[in-house]
Amino acid sequence: MDYKILKRKLENAGVVFELGLTLDEIRSIELRYNFTFPPDLKDFLLCGLPIGKGWINWRKDNDNEIRKRLDWPFEGICYDIKNNDYWQESWGIKPESLDECFKQVRILINNAPKLIPIFVHRYIPSRPNEVGNPIISVHQTDIIYYGVDLEDYLKNEFFGPINEGKLKMPTKRIDFWSDIIEDQ
Repeated sequence: MDYKILKRKLENAGVVFELGLTLDEIRSIELRYNFTFPPDLKDFLLCGLPIGKGWINWRKDNDNEIRKRLDWPFEGICYDIKNNDYWQESWGIKPESLDECFKQVRILINNAPKLIPIFVHRYIPSRPNEVGNPIISVHQTDIIYYGVDLEDYLKNEFFGPINEGKLKMPTKRIDFWSDIIEDQ
């Protein structure tokens, strides 16, 4: 994918960019937040850093805001466990106490691919660490695929549906997250 061309199109659609991250900045972010950017997101962020409402400014946002966005999926699942009696059968027998439920979900999420925020509540899984991971929209347990890959997502989100209004279904399964999506 030529991210320079996509960046220009996104700028024409109103997305504001700063200079792309450097390799040193990428490494620092990955170490600080304990994940590895998938290659396509890394290339995109090297080309230009989108900023503004909804985007994470990896260079300037405060640590609390970034950690809050990284923890959003866990918090949303816990909300639905508490308020909507949510529980996945694949997680085993539901513990009696909410605290135990939250602990079990924390362990499951810590072992799952970390979801890296892209825009608002759209995420890309950190694993597998390869090009073409699906984009996942996360709002509590309303977790759905929102793009076959990064390019497909950005085009659909910012230029309108390019797939005749229908999302092509990703062929790549993501540990833990695909189970929630497919169970709905």
